[in-house]
Amino acid sequence: MRNIAKWRCQLTKYNIEYVSRTSVKGQAIADHLAEFPINDDTPINADFPDEGILRVDDEKDEPTWKMYFDGAVNSTGSGVGAVLISPDRRHYSVAAKVDFSCTNNVAEYEACILGLREAIDFKVKGLKVFGDSMLTIFQTLGQWKTKDAKLVPYHEYLEELAKSFEKISFTYTSRTKNQFADALATLASMASITKGNLIEPLEIRIAKGLAHCNAIETTDAKPWCIDIHESRRLMEEVHGGSCGPHMNGLMLAKKLMRLGYYWSTIETDCVKHVRHCHRCQ
Repeated sequence: MRNIAKWRCQLTKYNIEYVSRTSVKGQAIADHLAEFPINDDTPINADFPDEGILRVDDEKDEPTWKMYFDGAVNSTGSGVGAVLISPDRRHYSVAAKVDFSCTNNVAEYEACILGLREAIDFKVKGLKVFGDSMLTIFQTLGQWKTKDAKLVPYHEYLEELAKSFEKISFTYTSRTKNQFADALATLASMASITKGNLIEPLEIRIAKGLAHCNAIETTDAKPWCIDIHESRRLMEEVHGGSCGPHMNGLMLAKKLMRLGYYWSTIETDCVKHVRHCHRCQ
């Protein structure tokens, strides 16, 4: 710094005018082109020789399927159900009745294994698994230890099935978002199946119109489904004492299903109905 200051003092006796230098990039290119002109008939090659080095292709993700599973254990038996949802929103449901005595946790593992085997049969590569059993989900993720000796072989077999997929994830979801699989498991547990009898597969389709508009072989021209008014009447009658004493919402829903009634929001509606019951407060 001292030398620069010294030199600057020595230059003050000269009349020096400092002018900032403009960019010479454009001029340098123009001079270069002028020195090496090309003929008019020479084709111009606009290809970049190393274009492939700087280009990054987007990786195409494999289509991911979704699977919801649930198990049900009640006085009538045990059942498991699973629903596979394809990337184009097609639903493939599968249910089975468990012909041996088991706990709720075993039923949940059976349901998850049933769904994974079904996905393997469909040759699914990417799968997102959803279930309302915290124990099954968190043990599969490795966050909880499998201490129950009965669940160890189920856990090991489930891990072996998971290796069949290129990409798989397990996510816990609430019971309200798992109603389809829950309904399948409940219906399977209530089914009475004799060994040796063949059962025709049940095909489920999404109707574009209202369900009662597609009624078949109806004699009274009344809809087959239960509307909101009839569901309220059923909850009031069953909860009011016609089928036993007052009960909680889940027990009320199970009793209605044992009587042969079902609708998609039956558990939520029954819980809300019991909360508004003055005698149950």
